[in-house]
Amino acid sequence: MSRRTLSMSTSRAAVRHRAGAVLLALAAALSLAGCDRQRSAESAAPASAPMPAPPMGYGGAMKEQRARAPQAEIAASQSDEARQGGGETALQRFLAVRQDLNVEVPAEQLADAWGKVRDLCGTLKCELLSSSLLRETPQQPGNALLEMRVEPADVDKLLGGLAGVANVVSHTTTSEDKTSEVIDVEARIKNRTEFRDSLHVMLRDTVTKRTMADLLAIQRTLSDTQAELDAIATQRKVLAQQTSKQHIQIQFTPKRALVSGSDGYSPMAHALRNAGDVLAESVGALITFVAAALPWLLLVVLPVGWLVRVLWRRRRAKVA
Repeated sequence: MSRRTLSMSTSRAAVRHRAGAVLLALAAALSLAGCDRQRSAESAAPASAPMPAPPMGYGGAMKEQRARAPQAEIAASQSDEARQGGGETALQRFLAVRQDLNVEVPAEQLADAWGKVRDLCGTLKCELLSSSLLRETPQQPGNALLEMRVEPADVDKLLGGLAGVANVVSHTTTSEDKTSEVIDVEARIKNRTEFRDSLHVMLRDTVTKRTMADLLAIQRTLSDTQAELDAIATQRKVLAQQTSKQHIQIQFTPKRALVSGSDGYSPMAHALRNAGDVLAESVGALITFVAAALPWLLLVVLPVGWLVRVLWRRRRAKVA
């Protein structure tokens, strides 16, 4: 029994020794694998991303944030100003404003009223474009016309002076947007100016060798460009006049008195008042008809009548 017991204890010790060796081998393998992973991670870290900066304390972070805050506010304010400036530029409009007025003045005061408004234009920032005066005659009523360009600041002064000498019957105001035309003309002026300056640089260039034909071609192109630039500049001045001043046209007409009686309209009275005019027109028409028919009477009717009479006499003679 002792030998069996001894052999069993010996076999158990051998099994335990083998299990312990296996456990040690596994632990060694795991430790080596962990070391290899750490080394591979450390070797791969510089290649994939830079090393992070050492962490700052709460006070250092607050100081850095406070230092950056004014710069952010300044940048934000500059961006807001730029946006506001861009909005103002986008909203700018060039309008050509026109005002047409029709005023009534007593017939005997028409010339005086027209002269006062014209003289008032001379005292303001006003450009007189045209003026005309037709005095009243027995055949036609009088009328007058004034056409001006007035600074917007002086428009109220002109209209106030007009209201003191005439009665405004109608007043029409119209405006035309010239913004696209102004932008197009200014862009053309900028492009043509840059092109002209580049041609001047080419003419002053002494390094590049050019033939006489090349120089003449540059000079010819420069002259054409300058002429085109002058024409565009003139167009821009015209647009500036149209958009910086208001075009005002005033039509003066004599005031007509409306006469109304208690008995109303009388056809007989109207016919008696116009009897002389009707008789004169009838006599005039008769004179015109006689003057127009007399040449035909002498050249056609008399010769034809004489011929008919001769033929009639011959026929009567033959019958007899």
